[in-house]
Amino acid sequence: MALAQSVSAFSTIKPVVARSSLVSSPVSSSTSLNVADLDTVALVAGQENYGFAVVALGEALWSFGQAPSFSNAKVFIPAVIAAGVLGAVSGPMITSGDSSSVALGLEIATGVTVLLGASYLARLLAPFSPSPKEITFLGLFFAVAGFIAFSQNLVVDGFVTLPNLPSIPLPQIPLGLGEDIDTSYGL
Repeated sequence: MALAQSVSAFSTIKPVVARSSLVSSPVSSSTSLNVADLDTVALVAGQENYGFAVVALGEALWSFGQAPSFSNAKVFIPAVIAAGVLGAVSGPMITSGDSSSVALGLEIATGVTVLLGASYLARLLAPFSPSPKEITFLGLFFAVAGFIAFSQNLVVDGFVTLPNLPSIPLPQIPLGLGEDIDTSYGL
């Protein structure tokens, strides 16, 4: 009985929603993020950053392990430099929580992905490789994915603003989608 009364009491409550609250307002292009958003960006981008450093070193270790020789040790040069920059420079900047520092760290990480990707591409295009090129292609794949992730964080999170194109008036083409149909049916 008491449950029925409480349910009927809730059924008479009508939500009041103003029409203006249902319409989304245009997003302003601000370069400052909320603290919670910046913490989330720092956490996610920091994990991506350190993960990419581990992938770069893992690829070099695997490639060297397939054909260990002094001449093949050159695969460590770009990987160690990239991991050092990602781990010691851009990583602490991204995870700092300061908006301008996070932006610069993401820019550095994006540049590292481009340079490391170019290194992988050069190794793939070389006529001879002491180790199989499959893992090098996987490294290139992760470099492209890292570039996409870091540059997306820069653009979507408002650290970099892309220019807007001017709106171009487009011609209107009548498609005959039923504008002339009589729907009165004798009413």
